[in-house]
Amino acid sequence: MNGKRREHGGDGQREDINRRRTGSCLKAVSGSLSAGGETGTRSEDMDPLQELLDRVKPSTEAESLWLKNIFTSISEHLSPVVCSSAPSQTGNHGDLSLFDLSMCAVQAIQQQMCVAHSLPVSYRLLSVSQLVSQQHLACVSNLSWSTNRQRAWAREAELAVPGQRALPRVNLLLIGCLREGPDGEYRLTDASGSVTCECLSLSPLWLHRPVFLPHWNYIPHNASGQEEAAGFLELIGSPVLLCPGAEQGLAAAPGRVELSGAVGVGEAGRLLRHRVKGQRLSVFGEVGSVSPLLAVAGTTFFCFTLTDESRSLPVLVQDSSRLSWIQRVCVGQSVCVTALRVCALRGWRGNNILCVTKRSELHADYTHTQEHTQEHTHSESLLSQPAEDDCEEAEHEEVELDQSAVRIKQSKVISYQGTVTEVVSEGAGLYVLDGKVGLCVAYQPAAKRKLRAGDRVELHHAHFLYRPCPDFPPSMLCTCLRSSLRVTTFSRAGGSPPDNRCPGDGALPRLLLQRNTDVSDYLWTCHLSSQLAHSLVQGVWRQQCVCLLSWRLMETLSRAGGRGRRDIYAEMLDEPHTCPVTQYRVSSAVRQYLGVSELLESLQTGCWSSAPLSSLLPPDGSNLTSAQINGFLSWSCRTLSSEPRGGDAVRQRPLLLVGVLELPSQTSEFKHSMQLRDAAGAAACVLTESSEEEEGAQRAVFNNAWIGCLVGVVQFTMVTERFLQSDFPSYQHLDQDRFITHKHCRVYLQFSLDHLHILSPSVAMETHLRHKGKEPGGDVTARKQTVEEEEETAGSKRRRRGEEEANSGNPWPCVSMVIRVEQKEGVSWRNTGAEAEDQEAGLRLCFSVKAAVIGPVVSWRRDPKNEPMTEKESEQKQERKVVLAFSGVCTRWFPVLQPGCFYRLIAANTQDPSVLIGCGVSERSGVDLHAESTLQVRRGWRFHTLTRPLLLPTCRQAVPPTVLSVSEVLDCSSELVCFQGVVSERISVNNRTAHSGHTHSGVRLTLCDQAGRSLQVYLDLSHTPYPPGLLPGNTLLLSGFQRRLSRTGSVYCTYLPVSSITVVSLGDTSSAQPPPPAPIMHLGEWALSSKQRCAVGQVKGHVVCFLFLQLQWSCSLCGSVYTQGCSSSQCHSTSSVFQSKAK
Repeated sequence: MNGKRREHGGDGQREDINRRRTGSCLKAVSGSLSAGGETGTRSEDMDPLQELLDRVKPSTEAESLWLKNIFTSISEHLSPVVCSSAPSQTGNHGDLSLFDLSMCAVQAIQQQMCVAHSLPVSYRLLSVSQLVSQQHLACVSNLSWSTNRQRAWAREAELAVPGQRALPRVNLLLIGCLREGPDGEYRLTDASGSVTCECLSLSPLWLHRPVFLPHWNYIPHNASGQEEAAGFLELIGSPVLLCPGAEQGLAAAPGRVELSGAVGVGEAGRLLRHRVKGQRLSVFGEVGSVSPLLAVAGTTFFCFTLTDESRSLPVLVQDSSRLSWIQRVCVGQSVCVTALRVCALRGWRGNNILCVTKRSELHADYTHTQEHTQEHTHSESLLSQPAEDDCEEAEHEEVELDQSAVRIKQSKVISYQGTVTEVVSEGAGLYVLDGKVGLCVAYQPAAKRKLRAGDRVELHHAHFLYRPCPDFPPSMLCTCLRSSLRVTTFSRAGGSPPDNRCPGDGALPRLLLQRNTDVSDYLWTCHLSSQLAHSLVQGVWRQQCVCLLSWRLMETLSRAGGRGRRDIYAEMLDEPHTCPVTQYRVSSAVRQYLGVSELLESLQTGCWSSAPLSSLLPPDGSNLTSAQINGFLSWSCRTLSSEPRGGDAVRQRPLLLVGVLELPSQTSEFKHSMQLRDAAGAAACVLTESSEEEEGAQRAVFNNAWIGCLVGVVQFTMVTERFLQSDFPSYQHLDQDRFITHKHCRVYLQFSLDHLHILSPSVAMETHLRHKGKEPGGDVTARKQTVEEEEETAGSKRRRRGEEEANSGNPWPCVSMVIRVEQKEGVSWRNTGAEAEDQEAGLRLCFSVKAAVIGPVVSWRRDPKNEPMTEKESEQKQERKVVLAFSGVCTRWFPVLQPGCFYRLIAANTQDPSVLIGCGVSERSGVDLHAESTLQVRRGWRFHTLTRPLLLPTCRQAVPPTVLSVSEVLDCSSELVCFQGVVSERISVNNRTAHSGHTHSGVRLTLCDQAGRSLQVYLDLSHTPYPPGLLPGNTLLLSGFQRRLSRTGSVYCTYLPVSSITVVSLGDTSSAQPPPPAPIMHLGEWALSSKQRCAVGQVKGHVVCFLFLQLQWSCSLCGSVYTQGCSSSQCHSTSSVFQSKAK
């Protein structure tokens, strides 16, 4: 027990013992050097190394070698620095001999060891340059540790910061001189170089003296994301002075200085109003605040305030020899500053301020011990965690409520001390204290030493914010230019690898300084940057680009104007205090970013758990037969909006998606639609955009300049189509999963391109926006996007253009022709031959497009993409027709080729015009040939949309294809029709196809128009990829459908192999309305019209006779009459439904 107590004694007691032992050692050495006795007399001719060996008397060869290495290192690295060092305040040490330094160092090392009567041969003395160049991992060194104590220290370190490993111990020794460096830092220096030293409390008596460091951490530049050129030292224990006479200097250092003529803050304030030339003041008081170190226009400075009970005075420190005071001045400390002069600070409303001069000195602990203790205790009482009352009070401190549901709240200034438990983003200045309080230091200049997990920090004049951003802890602390942040205990943890979620060069804090953005917007931008750094394709988007994209998206969505430049002097010195975080905005409409794969996974996970099967049936579902129940359950749809509407919403916050728009990939389930892709996944998208012909109207996506654009999607609909094969015998069996034979779902998105924000346009989009801006009447969205596009640097544009050309394989000469699409067939599986030698014949996706060729084939030196149409491209007097055949990978162009639109077809890497000339059918004598030439589209060919501003005036008057309404289809007599209508109802007409491998391939759609007339369309999807978007509320364009008459004379349409389905407008599918009611008609009028055109109407009349009436209980499974049981001998069902029929 006694041994354990001695080993684990208090650190303060051990340091006092070590200090006394070191002092006695230095006295003995000094006495031996100055005495004239025989044993203490040194021979001038004796070798210093041999004299050192004789004095220490090593017992082994290893100790002799260790002493020689110590002597060599001191002679090469320490002695030149000591000899050239300036004299200290207590005496000269420039005349110390090499033996003196070596002997002092050896005895200081011996006194620090945990084992007496031996030398630490396992420890190696390093020079500063060797430490910097050889030590690449963060480490800790403590000469006084035993093995057991080091293990206990490591366990405590890992328990204090879960998830972090303790710093590894190294057996290294450091000796050098402590000197002041630039910008108020301290550096350990020897002849080989210098390294930055971070000290918790540094005494000026240690400066310019040779010291031995018994306990220190070293954090290299590549550990934990630190960016200093040579890392830095963290001094844990007090340095040990090596020069003789050091104990006299320490003893002479006054603990409390009595200065005559010093005045208090109140008296100094009166003198401050009347400047006297040449007057110097000595002022004492308590430090009220300490600002961070600032560098403005080449001048480095900081400010602190001296306070008393009634007022405070600011003190400006800009003398380079006094900048190190920033590490000695602490809030709550009583100090006296001498030789202050009164000056006027330009930029601060002409107010007078106390300024430190070259003669100024800083004296700490100036007040009486009792008073100082009371004041110190009072200061410590402020360092506490925010109470729950503070959180509630801050939550209700609203000063304004605007129409956009954004609350303006007032922050609260507090002091706080805690432990850094998480480094959220070092580059953005975001941390977590004590696992629950966020910390933002971005409004202060970046410190050279970044905070590490495990650091114990003390904050004064920090702003407490409650729920400024939903992506961060509810309680947030934010520092401004009046706040002080001081590390009171260095971390024992080794730290985590550098954080790649935000660049370490401080791109976001620099943008914050330029734009002076609200703290809520800054926090959201930091979170978005960290998410995009993982979700965007790595290698294409650099970290700085991610920060710029996040900032641009924040400014677009926030729409909050800048608040002007920060007044740094007013922020540091004004009373009452105002700064950018005095007020902050809290909004319930802050968008939540989701990755594409995360969104799809959440939708698929909640597909079947979101609603019970009984909710998918109509209200009278309990009276349905087995066939009716299974028919209703075979297909169902769940739609969610990105905007929270209450009820059926996936999140309480509006959602945000960011990705690149692409053509469908070969592995995509949906071949009819484009997709939104990020680094983790891709989602199929049903897209529409504004029509060029009709203002305010929508049409299917046709402008392929969107391909390759990085976009932010802020308003979209998430669609989950559920397919279920079941054999439920009755309504009562819906809770039994054994009757489900198969189920799956399809997930995709629906949105309009008008609800996108272009973050990084493709080269084709740049051309489109540039020429669209010149067109009169261009919309505001286009102009805004053009401005955003112009903000991007020219270098990034050239780089992106080069990447796109390299990816597309089109930097070489090419040929092109301009076409106008007239008709498009649907995509289907067809039996075709092999396209290449490595492919086999068989089923392959195919479709064809009938187009009119506007002009001749034109040769280009480089890919023209969607540049404006030239006169040369329209020289052909007569249009010729061509059929473009797409198969295999080329079918990916299906979503963007729309009838009535102009495209430039480009064949890359060739100058042969014949490749774009189709093959005609051989003509026979006596036969009239009406077939167009056919052109097989190849893998490397590309299509570029030529929108109206890019076309010649003669091409802008193209006749749009004829599209019928539902009423016109009902009244016409054509066999093949092209029409559009709004989907009012969708029903699966069959559950499975026997041998095709497809399920739910039969669909019946009910389409209606504005006149209220409806038409049923039957689709057989067994030979085509599943088309998304066939939902109630959407408007569909159906091309190449067969109009047919039923046996009762009703008109309906059926799907053919050449039929095409296109979604041209998106409706409110989340709350799809039932079809409009049929018009009310008189009985005679309805009977007459029904014979002519099978009209549907509502008729009022009186029932005068029942021709037939049947009321019975029927078996829910087979439909037979049900009495005590099913009347059918082959059916053993025990459930029945009540049915009635009348005529």
